[in-house]
Amino acid sequence: MKLLIIRHAIAVPRGTPGVPDDERPLTPKGKKRFREAARGLARIARRPDVILTSPLPRALQTATIAAKAWGGVKPTIEPALADANITKVVAAIEARPRDTTVAVVGHEPALSALLARLLGSPASERLTLRKGGAALVDLPGALSAGGRLVWYLRPRILRSLGRN
Repeated sequence: MKLLIIRHAIAVPRGTPGVPDDERPLTPKGKKRFREAARGLARIARRPDVILTSPLPRALQTATIAAKAWGGVKPTIEPALADANITKVVAAIEARPRDTTVAVVGHEPALSALLARLLGSPASERLTLRKGGAALVDLPGALSAGGRLVWYLRPRILRSLGRN
């Protein structure tokens, strides 16, 4: 299995008056930047068989932009990605066939914790994904056996790839 981990793009800041945390959408700047980053993703990563996304607006909007860049993929809501329950996220990923490419779109610190767990590192803070950033992990066996980091890219690199 290939696992593509994507952090949601720039969203309305936490604590914005009148916008509950669970309802924060992407900002216009976040949408624009991630459209470029998604084009970059589409250039370097084959289209995933499934995109699992947190149901929160900022993640769902990010997943929708990525899906459009790849064409023909519809995001699937995965509530565990909003709950930050790594055990449930791993179970949702493991439910997919082994020969697939799965993309997950979610939030920090859960995504870094997932990445650290898959790479066998106890220090998830060293693997923090920036907003709109992504990582690709090759998982040749069970997720519990861990995997190999193929790449880990900051959003500005993805945007650069999307402009070329």
